[in-house]
Amino acid sequence: MSHKNSVIKTNSQQVGAVEKIRTSTESPPQRPQRCASTSSATTAFGAIKSKSVNNCNTQSRMPSVEWIRSSVPVAYQQAVGFMEARVRAIREGTEAELVWLLEHPHIYTAGTSAKQSDIVDQNRCPVHVTGRGGQVTYHGPGQRVAYVMLDLQKRQPDLQAYVRDLEQWIINTLLEFNIAAERRKGRVGLWVSSDDGKEAKVAAIGVRVKQWVTFHGIALNVDPDLSYYQGIVPCGIRDHGITSMAKLGVEVTLQEVDDVLKRQFEKVFG
Repeated sequence: MSHKNSVIKTNSQQVGAVEKIRTSTESPPQRPQRCASTSSATTAFGAIKSKSVNNCNTQSRMPSVEWIRSSVPVAYQQAVGFMEARVRAIREGTEAELVWLLEHPHIYTAGTSAKQSDIVDQNRCPVHVTGRGGQVTYHGPGQRVAYVMLDLQKRQPDLQAYVRDLEQWIINTLLEFNIAAERRKGRVGLWVSSDDGKEAKVAAIGVRVKQWVTFHGIALNVDPDLSYYQGIVPCGIRDHGITSMAKLGVEVTLQEVDDVLKRQFEKVFG
């Protein structure tokens, strides 16, 4: 598939432009309201365009969730820095919860349970040691990463329930594309089975929590170059393969996947 059609085309700077996206999950902040209008601003992540929304409704439901989508792959370390700053702001009550949709340049990331032996080819692409849970995984173009920054103290302070919700979010999303993904006991992520009984991972999950505010999140293989997984033992699992939506015969753009992710997020997280 052509990735040119699957990203937002806006003016990009060092780490690419981002577009703010509003969804029906968003409730107005608990302060005097006025109807929002279309506006733009420039940040360290490039030009930001805010879509017009009507915030005149004063009834609140779940905490306000902001959505942004980056137009070009974002360097992993810069993404981590952004998340850490946003998590602090969410804890302090100065920023809303956030879902960030993006891609990374080719990189292997090693979580808190990673083993050096699971990096088979360190010359294939850069390796970054990160504070998220999990072991070694790959990120790259064609993979939809969704970083989820939610305040579980205001929702449900239960980390296991949160991970189950992330899993269900992916399951529901893939079902809209006629892909049946399933949980597997003892194996993090979402898996699909082929007719011959073999199983392959289609999505990974890795999270971190600071004072009940989550960050990192999910990585869904839409149409990445799966050969990069040959350089690692993905998530420490040697007996099963890796797949993608494209390999399963579903040719979609990242933006089409994003639309479903947003819709299903509301059903799972409210």
